Amino acid sequence: MKVLKKFALYSTSALLAAAAISASAAQLSGDARAAIPHDVQQLVVIDYRAMQNSNTAMQLRDRVMPPDLKSFEEALRHSGLNDNHDVDELAFALFRLGNSADSLETVGIAQGQFDMDSIMANFKKQKIVPKSIRANKTYPLARTGMVLCFVDPSTMVFGSPEAVKAALDVRDGLKPGMLTNGSIMDAMRSVDSQPLWSVLDKSGTQIMMKQVLGEAGSVADYESVRKRLDSSWYGMDFQHGVKFNLTISTGDTFAAATVSSLLSAAVIYKKMSGNETEKAALAATDISSNSGLLNIHFATSDNDFNNLLNSTLFQSMVR
Repeated sequence: MKVLKKFALYSTSALLAAAAISASAAQLSGDARAAIPHDVQQLVVIDYRAMQNSNTAMQLRDRVMPPDLKSFEEALRHSGLNDNHDVDELAFALFRLGNSADSLETVGIAQGQFDMDSIMANFKKQKIVPKSIRANKTYPLARTGMVLCFVDPSTMVFGSPEAVKAALDVRDGLKPGMLTNGSIMDAMRSVDSQPLWSVLDKSGTQIMMKQVLGEAGSVADYESVRKRLDSSWYGMDFQHGVKFNLTISTGDTFAAATVSSLLSAAVIYKKMSGNETEKAALAATDISSNSGLLNIHFATSDNDFNNLLNSTLFQSMVR
């Protein structure tokens, strides 16, 4: 769950809220993929419609959703878009702008069957004036600082004006996009049949592992292999309980084995200090490595997962 904390504010709530989703695939359409910039640090995709069908997921969503995302959803409803019925898949891409690793933006992409006539009528009624970016029209969402743009009747991009412009530049062929990012596309093929999945590039993977390891990430062994962490991907399935599978590609057997050992040590430490619920969750976590790949598998029942959500361990990871 520490993975979530290091992603952008919006994807944090989207991921956590997906707990207890029924099994189905959350796949991005061609139009959605074509609007994602090349330098993706992390991409998260969820089956948003399935989330709406779970009381547990919606209760969790309400507990952890950031205020900015609540404001965004409220603005969507006022615009005529019903997020409870119109959105099928929801994706968030954290990407770098320019050459700076610190210059990051998040663009959201919603897929569904949108009633464009009704939405445009609502915009007109509210006297919302669009801004044109070439042939694209972006609409401001009041009190959020965000804008949205329908790139086609079933695909909407949203986020800050800078993030949406970057996505439109990619879609219009002015800037390179994710489709030319070989490592991200390769990682996607391993997980994009899951109801919730995510892929991370080299930088995103290193940040994630540093956060997951905590104090263990400061030891010399981790520093010796950190730069060998190439990419990672994970998927979650909720058909029979909750299953989480994370794979990290290191490129060599030694690096994978070293990080595996560090993670195993961190789990043992947490087991000593956790309560019974947390100890059970950690006992359900399996860590292994093989041929340059580090694998982490977690599986538990719906009831045990719900108990974990109320634990100190979980609260410390999402605050």
